[in-house]
Amino acid sequence: MKRFLAKVIIFSKTPLLFLYVSVMITFSLQGFAQSVYPNKPVTLVIPFPPGGGTDSIARMIQPKLAELLGVSVVIDNKPGASGVIATNAVAKAPPDGYTLFLSWDTHSINPIVIKNLPYDTFKDFVPITLLARLPLVMGASEKLGVKNIKDFIALAKTHPGTLNYASLGTGSSNRLHSENLNKLAGIKIIQIPYKGGAPSIQAILTGEVAYSFLSNATLKGQIKAGKVIPLAVTGDKRNAELPNVPTMIESGFPGFEAYAWIGVFAPNGTPDVIIKKLNTDFVKVLQDPAINKQLVDVGVESIGSSPKDLDLWVTKEYVKWVKFVQENNLRFDD
Repeated sequence: MKRFLAKVIIFSKTPLLFLYVSVMITFSLQGFAQSVYPNKPVTLVIPFPPGGGTDSIARMIQPKLAELLGVSVVIDNKPGASGVIATNAVAKAPPDGYTLFLSWDTHSINPIVIKNLPYDTFKDFVPITLLARLPLVMGASEKLGVKNIKDFIALAKTHPGTLNYASLGTGSSNRLHSENLNKLAGIKIIQIPYKGGAPSIQAILTGEVAYSFLSNATLKGQIKAGKVIPLAVTGDKRNAELPNVPTMIESGFPGFEAYAWIGVFAPNGTPDVIIKKLNTDFVKVLQDPAINKQLVDVGVESIGSSPKDLDLWVTKEYVKWVKFVQENNLRFDD
C-alpha cells in the first residue's frame, strides 16, 4: 500500500492523471478496508440500560452476528438524555465500522424536541438497516385495580392531573403516544421520564406511575407475573402472545396505530464496502429461523431493510412527529 501511494505522488502531476489516480485510490482503499474488516471486536451502542426492549433484541442477535462477522460483538449500554448520550458517542466515534448505534425511535424525534443537539441526526450517521419495528403494549400497574382501558380512562377522569405515566425521555415516541391518548380520551396524565424500559417497569410495579407504552419484550415477564396489566396494544392487530388484549383501535381510538423501531447506524464517513457487509450480515441474522422465532415470540417484527430504506424511514418519522407536535402545540422544556 505504501509503495502504491508513493507512485501516486510521482505520477499525479497532470489533471487527467490526478483524476485517474484519485479514482484508483478510492477503489484501492475501499478494497483494502473490505479485505481487513473486521479484525477486532465490533461494539453495538444501546441508548438504554440492560433489560429494556432494545437491549433484549440486541442480545438475541449478538451471537449470530458475531459468528457472521468472525469477531466478538460487544454491547455497550449508554442510557440517558433520551438517547442523546449514546447517539453522540457514536457520532463522535471513528468511522471504521467498529462502533455501531442501535437506535430507538428517539433518533427521529430528538431533533424536533431537543434544542442544540451535539450532533446532526441527518448528517452525522450512515444508515445500515431498519432492524425491526415493535407494536407497543399499554401496560398499567396492578395497583390501579383496572382491567381494561375503559376503566382506566374513567379512573383518570375521576382523578384529573393526579396520575403519571412513564416515558423513555423527552424525545421518545411513547411520550408522544401518551400525549395523544391524553388528547383523544380527554384526560390529563403527567409524564415522568426514565432512562429506559427497565426503570420504567420498576416505576409501574411500585405504583410511582400508572402506566407506560412499552414493548412486549420489555413487559412480558411482569405481565405473566400479573404485576403489569396489559390494557391495549398499538399495532394493527392483536399480539399473538396477548390474544385477549384489544388493539387501541378496537378500544375506541380510530387511527391509533403506533410502532417503536430499531435502526442500525454507523458514523458518517464509514466506507461503503463496510456498510454493505454490515447490512448483509444483519439481514442474514434476521433471516435465521431460530432468531426470527425469538423475535416473533416477543412481538417484534423483523425487517432488515436496505440502508436507503432506513434513511427514508427516519425522514418519514421525523416529518410525522413534526406535524403532530405542531398541531398539538406541545412543549418540551420539562
